Amino acid sequence: MSLVQTFSVIKSNFKLKPKDYTIDNWAFKMHYKATVLFFLVSTILVTSRQYIGEHIRCIADGGVPAHVINTFCFFTSTFTVPYVNLTKELAEKLDIEVKHLDSKLLDAGGLAHPGVGPYGFNSTEPIKRHAYYQWVPFVLFGQAICFYLTHLLWKKMEGGRIKYIVDGLRYAAFALEDKEIQAGGRTIPSKQSKEEQIKRLREFFIKRIYINNYWSYKLIGIEILNFLHVILQMYITNKFLSGNFKQLGSEIWAEGLDSSVDVLDEVFPKITKCTFHKYGPSGSIQLHDAMCVMALNIINEKIYVALWFWFVFLFIISLGAVLWRFLTLALHARSLQFNKMAFATSCPGKLNPWDTLTITRHCNFSDWLFLNYLSKNLDSLVFREIFVGLAEEIEGKKPTKERLLDESDGEVDPNATLKVS
Repeated sequence: MSLVQTFSVIKSNFKLKPKDYTIDNWAFKMHYKATVLFFLVSTILVTSRQYIGEHIRCIADGGVPAHVINTFCFFTSTFTVPYVNLTKELAEKLDIEVKHLDSKLLDAGGLAHPGVGPYGFNSTEPIKRHAYYQWVPFVLFGQAICFYLTHLLWKKMEGGRIKYIVDGLRYAAFALEDKEIQAGGRTIPSKQSKEEQIKRLREFFIKRIYINNYWSYKLIGIEILNFLHVILQMYITNKFLSGNFKQLGSEIWAEGLDSSVDVLDEVFPKITKCTFHKYGPSGSIQLHDAMCVMALNIINEKIYVALWFWFVFLFIISLGAVLWRFLTLALHARSLQFNKMAFATSCPGKLNPWDTLTITRHCNFSDWLFLNYLSKNLDSLVFREIFVGLAEEIEGKKPTKERLLDESDGEVDPNATLKVS
């Protein structure tokens, strides 16, 4: 089976292209698209034997069949012996170098493999057990589900409002005929239909149909949840790797991988020990010492190093998304320049400052945010038509006294074209 065939299940069921309707930002998409894809690919890699062969292969004496010792060591656990003839606490207290993780000893030929040393019935040295490898595919797949759940939760909260309101206007910019046109499976509305739908959308916005204050606060809550979820997943992964994940990437970045013994040899050992006990002919317990090649850890170490850096990136952009959301909450009704920037990519040319000021003064934050997401789902020409129409309709509904006060407001650019009814 080829690599392409292995990942064909993801290709057919996981789409990276944008969906028809945008209901979130790019930072949110990093959670439920890129991150979920990373975890799914990792899950397939660690469960596929065609690239790494057997997950574990142990060498033991002839007293135990090879398939028995392999199965036993994989489903129980293996261990390494980083400390020899001293306790872990004493080694840390006296700052004594750990013998079986000593790169100098390994390079000199005095050590067979990092973390592998003598250990028997009477051994008192502390050992480090490694049982996580049995659970890696389950944990990775579970994390993929967790990152997708926040997207499903937001879709449920959003309730299809965007889709319902903009449906039928996706290709309204091409509405140049008096009749509806079908092209490439897409419907281009007639000019009359376009005008009716734009009018309906303005009515929805003015009357706040399908829009309420809870919509924006739910989105803010979900974005905060995304940020907290990244921290939670960092914590879970660190606990899963017995506290070794927290500084994994930073240690690799600082120390590099040039040494014959590095942090990866301690967290993801390639050679481990395993002890199999059985009863002898007379009933006494026999100890069978085995040395196991952990081929699976070649994949695991790459996955978790990449995951460490990805979590850092995800943490930064999630924090940035939350800060940006609070910035929009503070500036949406106070700064004309901010609104020009926010809608700059949504409308061709410059928006009339008076139109922008009229709409932002009329809108609460939920209205403003909803309008911002409408701009992401509509053609720029269509959105500009809606934006200008909204400004004119809002201005027309104001009492004369309020309009005169607005006209005398010094914040408006005197060179702007004022639209006064």
